[in-house]
Amino acid sequence: MSTTAGTVGTALVTGATHGIGRAAALRLARDGWEVVVHGRDAERGAQVVAAIEAEGGRARFVAADVTDIGEVRRLAQAAGEVDALVNNVGTSWFGPTADLDGPGYDALFDGNVRSAYFLVAAVAPAMAGRGRGSIINLGSMAGTVGLEGAAAYGATKAALASMTRSWAAEFSPLGVRVNAVTPGAVHSIPELYDVTEGFGKTSLLGRGAQVDEIAEVIAFLASDKASYVTGAVIAADGGRTAI
Repeated sequence: MSTTAGTVGTALVTGATHGIGRAAALRLARDGWEVVVHGRDAERGAQVVAAIEAEGGRARFVAADVTDIGEVRRLAQAAGEVDALVNNVGTSWFGPTADLDGPGYDALFDGNVRSAYFLVAAVAPAMAGRGRGSIINLGSMAGTVGLEGAAAYGATKAALASMTRSWAAEFSPLGVRVNAVTPGAVHSIPELYDVTEGFGKTSLLGRGAQVDEIAEVIAFLASDKASYVTGAVIAADGGRTAI
């Protein structure tokens, strides 16, 4: 599939070297976005850039540890004028509450909450100054419903949904739309296919999602087709949270 003619703007996608982030980067490039591919692994980043360029798109890779505030600011500076930000990077942990230690707890919140907070702080004011922009945060159904073993992880995603609404209140009057997507079971790790599919069978659609299905929602929210959508937390979970 080739990209559309021209470039519609610059999209920064964090955690874009695998899974949903990679799929989102490829999908946005097909819509004509110049994509800043973020990650830690330069080799995988180069592979994503090459895949985008092979389809006629434009992309570049920027490495950064987004749990470090200084690195977040460097990433924002390297990305330049960002028109769409996809806060996809994050970590997960599932297990008994008593088994999660302090460093593990901090890593969850640093990766899932603090990174998004300070990246928005770094890019949203400039978006607002230009009077346009779209921010899409990747949450999880774990932030909406109670899942055994997901107390800390679910709390990080609930925080992200709350920040989405607050950022919409802060920045949308200035032209910046802020939304979140909350997937359910997604086939992002091949080794966990059976586990993911088993959980996906509890959804109304009876299966787990493919990463491309989540990327379609992200692409919609980044586009002008979603021009009247802001402050929304959109479930892409096969109807799992509806029941």
